[in-house]
Amino acid sequence: MNIDETLLWLCSVASPIGEEKELCDAVVARLSGAKLAGPIRRVLNSIVVPVVRKGGGRPHVGIVGHLDTVRTENGPARIEGDRCFGSGASDMKSGLAVMLDLVERPLEDLKCDLTLAFYSKEEGNFDEDELGPVLDEVEEMRNISFAVAMEPSDNKIHLGCMGSIHATITFVGRTGHSARPWEADNAIMKAAPFLAELAALTPDQVILDGQPYRGVYTVTRASDGGRGRNVVPDRFSLNLNHRFTPNRTGEEAKQSILDLVAGRAEVEFTDVSPPAMPHASHPYVQKLLDAGAKGAFPKQAWTDVARFAALGIPAINFGPGENAQAHQKNESTSLTLLREGAEITRRWLLSLG
Repeated sequence: MNIDETLLWLCSVASPIGEEKELCDAVVARLSGAKLAGPIRRVLNSIVVPVVRKGGGRPHVGIVGHLDTVRTENGPARIEGDRCFGSGASDMKSGLAVMLDLVERPLEDLKCDLTLAFYSKEEGNFDEDELGPVLDEVEEMRNISFAVAMEPSDNKIHLGCMGSIHATITFVGRTGHSARPWEADNAIMKAAPFLAELAALTPDQVILDGQPYRGVYTVTRASDGGRGRNVVPDRFSLNLNHRFTPNRTGEEAKQSILDLVAGRAEVEFTDVSPPAMPHASHPYVQKLLDAGAKGAFPKQAWTDVARFAALGIPAINFGPGENAQAHQKNESTSLTLLREGAEITRRWLLSLG
């Protein structure tokens, strides 16, 4: 298959989060006849694929991509003109197509070692993401010297990543009849000052390694106690998502939420994902720019480069998918970008060592 057909093949196998087994099995079967540097290692519904392994002090590059997609509305996988349509076409089966292309069109005289990881459950909670178990169980993945997450970036380099916290903020009041609200304590009304304070906040911007990152707070869900349309609600819950800058720790970010709430509501932290610092001055970043990457920019979101950062491994985001298409209905991506991304990646790998 050429790389366009590979992307269409990947999109034709549905893999919403939690249902990645079929695609993982299919990738294993497809690679079963490939010339590899060692056996494929499987961890749950994720795999590690050693492409080149010679050692001897050579650089060791790890390229990773997630098999899962978000659950959204998409038609059948198809190619129309320059675009491939299908769930995950941009995020991030286009990146997976580049990874498969590196195996199926082997690079001659590669002067670095290369390992790929195809993993599951990236689109959910941090603790469920299977790149965690892969890094825990496969020593080879912990020994790489530089990592690339093939997140959709329009063939631009996205440096570092934001940290992310989800917290349930619950305001507690007292029920009563809606005809006599003075006899009750309306939990929704109690939340109003807090919501107004959030709306008035401006992003907390910092410059790190020459890149601007902006810490923000966003309410993404709200629900009351649901007792009845004529009942004053005694509970009102918000999901607050705080994206915090790479120079802060998860504990510092938690405390900032507690400071904002200031004892007015109950706070339950439901998901905490650490950030990653940028590596704008790393020589491999410059080599990727020289190979044709379309500039370097800050990553104003969370990605799995944070897991490598926790191990002291420099990592970046770079992929051919269209960032604006991620998580969209009827998702699609440009095949021109896909082919360009594959060639940029190949030139970059050949420049290392």
